[in-house]
Amino acid sequence: MDTALLLAQAVATGLITAWLTLGLRDNLLHPQVNETYTAEVLSMARMRNDYPDEFASVAHRAITNRPTQKLAFRLVILAEAAACILLWLGTIGLLMGLVGTALPETGRMLALLGATAFTTVWAGFLIIGNHFCYWFCHEGAQNTHYQMTLWGLATMILICQG
Repeated sequence: MDTALLLAQAVATGLITAWLTLGLRDNLLHPQVNETYTAEVLSMARMRNDYPDEFASVAHRAITNRPTQKLAFRLVILAEAAACILLWLGTIGLLMGLVGTALPETGRMLALLGATAFTTVWAGFLIIGNHFCYWFCHEGAQNTHYQMTLWGLATMILICQG
């Protein structure tokens, strides 16, 4: 059972590692794709156009300064990179624990830190997105952020079973 649990933890951690690594890759190689939508959320552009009355009451929250928007996106990339590093270390540590070249507890600790960072990134998007009322016009992004937060939490719970 211990080996099966360690294998499950390694696979679960490896899967979120792969997912976030691909997202980080795209944010580094094709930043305009996500940066555009990050700027839309921060500026509340869609809400301004589609819900002008509701926007009027929260317009003071909008960030329209392009350098500030770009800085926010760079901070997202930094958080994703930190989470990726921890996730890769955790995945490798769990695999090393499986083959007996490291203590499983070391892998679990690193994997838990990585899964916590992963979950924090997505929960952060939910919290910050909530401030900018992104549920008005970015429901798809909000749904993805919820799903990733839940995936991260589930992985954290699995890792804590060791």
